[in-house]
Amino acid sequence: MVTFYLMAAFAVAGGILVVTARQPIHAALALVATLLAVAVAYVTLDAHFLAAIQVIVYAGAVMVLFLFVIMLLNVERQSPTARWRWLRPVAYGFGLLALVAAALVVVDQRRAGPTQAQVAEVLQGGSAERIGTVLFSDYLLAFHLVAVLLLTGIIGAVSLVQRSASPQETAGPAAAPAATKVETA
Repeated sequence: MVTFYLMAAFAVAGGILVVTARQPIHAALALVATLLAVAVAYVTLDAHFLAAIQVIVYAGAVMVLFLFVIMLLNVERQSPTARWRWLRPVAYGFGLLALVAAALVVVDQRRAGPTQAQVAEVLQGGSAERIGTVLFSDYLLAFHLVAVLLLTGIIGAVSLVQRSASPQETAGPAAAPAATKVETA
């Protein structure tokens, strides 16, 4: 259980790095580290199939998609604009409120973690058939919400880095000044 708690702390620290990193590539690498920590946590719970899927699907395929989007957008270092000055204090307030709510839930709902036998009973060996059956019957709404969340994240990334084209870019190459010949004597 020590390894599980260590990996959980590592995953939370990686999640914080994802949100606070200034460079998108650094945030993506922190997300990979977070996903790998979650995979190790799955291994400590004897959910080896989930750990493999975590590495293959999320740390592999989804991160390739995210890196593709980051490189496609060609995110450059831009100076912060002061369009919405009110947004930062509101975001910090909601973050602090969420942190207090999570702490209250942890303090109020103090109970021991599941035993190894309980985890094995729920996963029933962690086979692909069992996980697929549970995922697509009991947790179908959550499965679709995760897909919508990923799509929303990509749309949000595109809208955040989209910038208006400069006048030279909109005019095209014809508007560029012609090169002048310099004759030497």
